[in-house]
Amino acid sequence: MVSQTRSVSSRSYDPQAGGTRSTRGNTHNVQRNNHGSHRANGPKKNRTKKRKHLVLKWVLGIFAALIVAGIGLFAYMYVTTEVPEPEAFALAEKTTVYYSDGTTEIGSYAEQNREIIDCSVLPDYVGNAIVSSEDRSFYTNKGIDLVGIARALYNNLTTGSRQGGSTITQQYAERYYLGETTSYSGKLREAFLAIKIAQQQDKSQVLCNYMNTIYLGRGAYGIQAAAKAYFNKDAKDMTLSEAAMLAGIIPAPSAWDPAVNEAQAQKRYNRVLSIMEEDGYITAKQQSEAQFPQVIEYQQSNQLEGQNGYLLTMVQNELIDTKAFSKQDLETGGYKIVTTIDKSKQDLMYSVVSPSQNGMQGVIPDGMQFGALSVNPKDGSIIALYAGDDYLTKQLNNVTQATYEVGSTMKPFALLAAVNEGVSLNTTFNGNSYRTFPGITDTVSNYGNVNLGYVNLYTATEQSSNTVYMDLQTKLGTKKIADTAREAGVENTSLDGSEPFTVLGNNGLSVEDMTRAYATLANQGNKPTLHIVASVKTPSGSDLYNAPTTAEQVFEANSVNLVTKALTGVVQRGTATEARATGHTIAGKSGTANDSRAASFIGYTPSVVTAVAMWYPDDNGSPQEIPAFGSWTGGSDYPVHLFTEYMTQALADTQNETFPTATDSGKIGGSDGTWGTGAQKSYTPSATPKTEENTQTTTPTPTETTPESGSGDGGNGDGGDAGSGENSDNGDANSDQNDSQQHSDSSQSQQQ
Repeated sequence: MVSQTRSVSSRSYDPQAGGTRSTRGNTHNVQRNNHGSHRANGPKKNRTKKRKHLVLKWVLGIFAALIVAGIGLFAYMYVTTEVPEPEAFALAEKTTVYYSDGTTEIGSYAEQNREIIDCSVLPDYVGNAIVSSEDRSFYTNKGIDLVGIARALYNNLTTGSRQGGSTITQQYAERYYLGETTSYSGKLREAFLAIKIAQQQDKSQVLCNYMNTIYLGRGAYGIQAAAKAYFNKDAKDMTLSEAAMLAGIIPAPSAWDPAVNEAQAQKRYNRVLSIMEEDGYITAKQQSEAQFPQVIEYQQSNQLEGQNGYLLTMVQNELIDTKAFSKQDLETGGYKIVTTIDKSKQDLMYSVVSPSQNGMQGVIPDGMQFGALSVNPKDGSIIALYAGDDYLTKQLNNVTQATYEVGSTMKPFALLAAVNEGVSLNTTFNGNSYRTFPGITDTVSNYGNVNLGYVNLYTATEQSSNTVYMDLQTKLGTKKIADTAREAGVENTSLDGSEPFTVLGNNGLSVEDMTRAYATLANQGNKPTLHIVASVKTPSGSDLYNAPTTAEQVFEANSVNLVTKALTGVVQRGTATEARATGHTIAGKSGTANDSRAASFIGYTPSVVTAVAMWYPDDNGSPQEIPAFGSWTGGSDYPVHLFTEYMTQALADTQNETFPTATDSGKIGGSDGTWGTGAQKSYTPSATPKTEENTQTTTPTPTETTPESGSGDGGNGDGGDAGSGENSDNGDANSDQNDSQQHSDSSQSQQQ
């Protein structure tokens, strides 16, 4: 029993051993178990410590590896980060266009409104205000502010908002080199670049570039554009208060514009002044005396409105056509473009020609178009122009793009071609109406069907005889007349001589074309290059472009001067006598298109050429007859009137200029004696021309007048002062209305 009991009691469960084990005696077993238990717990604690120590070593190792990797990554990024070329956008500067005085602005070309300036001209408080507003540690930090970055990161993570911790150098790096970025990777690159910049560029350079690139609202990039946008002054002239106000709104310039949120703008303004005083940039007295500045009203008007759009477009097109500039160059280059436009004369032209300005609105039919151009024929500079009333309403330029039938203003080029063929202007021609010509099915008449008798080319020019000039065209050919006009300056290729009434001006040409051609006449046969741009300078003031001002001699001076001599008679005794009111010697030619579809006058002195044209297109742009308005009943008297109004004032402060003398060395009847019908006496203008009556023949003569039925000496139109355009038979032709021909029966209705 005992042995069995001992045998059973000798086996017990040892949970640590994982099963039943045999023991010998309880006391002994307890002692052993206690002793054994002490031995068993010791290895367990050691293993736990070893495990913890191993984990700690791993954590420290990983942390150390991360630090090493971070340092390596930092070193790698620092070494590989290079300061790149500035962003094109950051350097983009608006190009400004000025009138001929070089100071009065017409407008600008810009991707954004920026004017880069030399910051050395700015008062110190301008930069100090920005430092106080944006980065108080600017002068001491190394490009980044770790405290600021940590604060911004914490706020971003805890509030979910986006808060910036960027220094001025970081903002500069972003705007000037990288472009706008909000991603963390972008901000990391920005930070490295800022560190590099801080080492390579001094603080004044960084601050200046920052001030030239920062956006300050109202479409203004940079401190100079902002000063103009808010205070209408240069940045160098800003007061302390104005500088503080601008610096304060940098974080949200559009929302904190005083015109939008004055309370917030003033709060930010006070903050900037307070920091400036704390940091020693200004005194307490300066702070207390500063007054919140007044800003100008934000004008968002379109700079292309009115006449400016035509001028700016012409300037841009002219420079692009030189192949020296692209549109992008002009929008980003920051150039200073000085035009040839005289502002006072430009304003004068607008006030004289525009129906909205000259009191004729409501009198002149709606839809009537006007184009006017005044140039210096010696150097080709455009002085003034009228291309339309408002560019925003109609972009088609009535000077350079629109065309009109030029009428008798084409005749001087037939006259010049005849002179070049050796024809004397004293050669007589049949100036009667209802004549027929080879290859022309219609009969041709003068305006009002008047019969001028036999007249020389001087008188025929004064009275704008269609029949005499059709005689010239028959001898010359249409191509020679067209070629002469093209050589003088008409660039429109449609003038090729294919029009059977080329000499009567049936071709549609532009005001610019005709003005250029007449400038060659005024400049004694030397063709100038018309231009609206005088010069282009870089932002630093270096010359980049100067307009060509030399002229090309295309005709002999004496030949052209002879034509000019004939054209002075148009003003003295012919169809444009109102122009005598300018008080200056004027040569010119009026023109009225077939069926009164257009009317024009081009006149000149040796120094100024001015053209005025009017036409009346229908809704599809096709020419139609100009209806009567006011006192205008036809002919070119209204363009002559506008010319006279403009030139009288434009020439008011100038001395009268006379044209060079010319020798008529041509032969009566031309070199072969087949031109015209015979000789007249030499042309001698009357010293005191009489005033013509505005009359016209009301009963046309259906048959050609014979020499015997003409007035004066032997019926050759030479009776009395016929050679000077003052004979009795020419009285009916001495009105401006006789400057063109009416359509009657089958006659060519070409008005001149």
